[in-house]
Amino acid sequence: MQLTGAELIIRFLERQGVETLAGIPGGTVLPLYRALADSSLNHILARHEQGAGFIAHGLARITGKAGVCLATSGPGMTNLVTAIADAKADSVPLVCLAGQVPRALIGTDAFQEVRSTRIVDSLTKACFEVRSAADLVDLLPEAFRIAESGRPGPVLLDIPKDVQTETVQISRLPEPSRREAPPDPHPAQIAEAARMIDAAARPVLYIGGGVTLARAQAAALALAERAALPTTTTLMALGTLPPDHPLALGMLGMHGARYTNRVLDECDLLICIGARFDDRATGRADLFCPKARVIHIDADPRELGKLRRPQLAILADAGAALRALAQAVKPALRVDWLSRVGTLRRDFPLHLPGIDDARQPYGLIRAVSRLAHPDAAITTDVGQHQMWVAQSYPFTRPERWLTSGGLGTMGFGLPAAIGAALALPEAGAVCFSGDGSLLMNIQEFATLAELGLNVKTVVMDNAALGMVRQQQELFYHRKHVASLYARPTSLCAVAEAFGVPAYDLGAAEDAEAMLREAFARPGPALIRAPVAVEEMVLPMVAPGKANTEVIG
Repeated sequence: MQLTGAELIIRFLERQGVETLAGIPGGTVLPLYRALADSSLNHILARHEQGAGFIAHGLARITGKAGVCLATSGPGMTNLVTAIADAKADSVPLVCLAGQVPRALIGTDAFQEVRSTRIVDSLTKACFEVRSAADLVDLLPEAFRIAESGRPGPVLLDIPKDVQTETVQISRLPEPSRREAPPDPHPAQIAEAARMIDAAARPVLYIGGGVTLARAQAAALALAERAALPTTTTLMALGTLPPDHPLALGMLGMHGARYTNRVLDECDLLICIGARFDDRATGRADLFCPKARVIHIDADPRELGKLRRPQLAILADAGAALRALAQAVKPALRVDWLSRVGTLRRDFPLHLPGIDDARQPYGLIRAVSRLAHPDAAITTDVGQHQMWVAQSYPFTRPERWLTSGGLGTMGFGLPAAIGAALALPEAGAVCFSGDGSLLMNIQEFATLAELGLNVKTVVMDNAALGMVRQQQELFYHRKHVASLYARPTSLCAVAEAFGVPAYDLGAAEDAEAMLREAFARPGPALIRAPVAVEEMVLPMVAPGKANTEVIG
């Protein structure tokens, strides 16, 4: 069969099983858009390429398959860079198709020319300059294989316009890519890990986003219960254990409960699975778990020993390792250690003031949790609201929890919720945001209104960059420079201008009744919740301090 490069790309995407992709057209990708017109693919017209990238994130994180986004050359591609970097930091499989100027113009500073692969080289698992339509036969399946295999991540294909129009003769379409099976843990290493766990008096299981990516929460729970392991999670793995489970310690680190960080400080063995010892989790690294030997299990060999040298390092898929360990360890009760954990929990609890008041941050979050569909995706932007949600939302499905962890990208929440809702049309999504974060990609309300998706956006509005102001208050002599909005935006009016119904809890006599009304209404809605600018996320560990040196 004879196909143009553009037709080959679109036909392969269909064969790969891609159903939806997001993007914005421009000159160097118009051949691709012409081929899209004759396809079964559902194209989501974002209002900014970063929004398109995060819509693809939402799809990828819900489905476990590579999300696909599309951008023209120059500013279109550079607008994708933040979404690409975020995918690298949080191990999100992403395939980015970027247009490029025709081959003869490359290197001439042509209109909308940038050297895309040089820009994203350090931000991707792989990036390819496609120089003929024939190259696509191998590069398309390779892009998906790389994006989805091992530790997932982003891949960029830089495709000149004339490659898209060039014809190629092929006997059949390339075979769909298949995710490569991650390595199984070595039996001898699993046996050694089991011996270390059995011998420990005060072990702690430390779960990261790799367990969520592996959809291995059931295996984590089985190991924790069999070996009586108190279990803490990173931000990215919240919900791995039910929040009310007696072994659940919640989130560790900068905004974790004081008892959680104290339990870690006293542990003698840390079993780290699918986590990377991020500084927001560990605090000052040389004072993190100072009495503990470490078992570190990860699918990415570069993470083993990078920040903390383990006594035992195992290269393996998190799910395979957890299942093997659950069979290898001996059943245990650990009465003394669990009693000590209980004492620390009582003496250093996590306080959630206002948890019963829907006009307060924690109470608002809990009220929303009662109204949201049990299978809804929960997304956040980045800032105070993100940490309030992490501390108090009763997560039970970690694969439905979408936040920007490694890069900390404001503007992530709304487009990610759109992507998640595309994959979950009935359950939909709830996006928690702050006024500062929402303004970063507020134009995607136009996309949301056009699609009519069940996305409820709950914005905690304090007319400030709340987390910046909090750190200025605590660590920079209360000099609130560039963190307060002199003229706050009327977010309800903006949402309604885009075609999204808005509800202002500040004008409600009964905040919970207004929340119920908003959630009962089909389709999208914005819910504005005023928050006092003085509110802080506590406890908090100051940057560069040990996790036991806590404010609040």
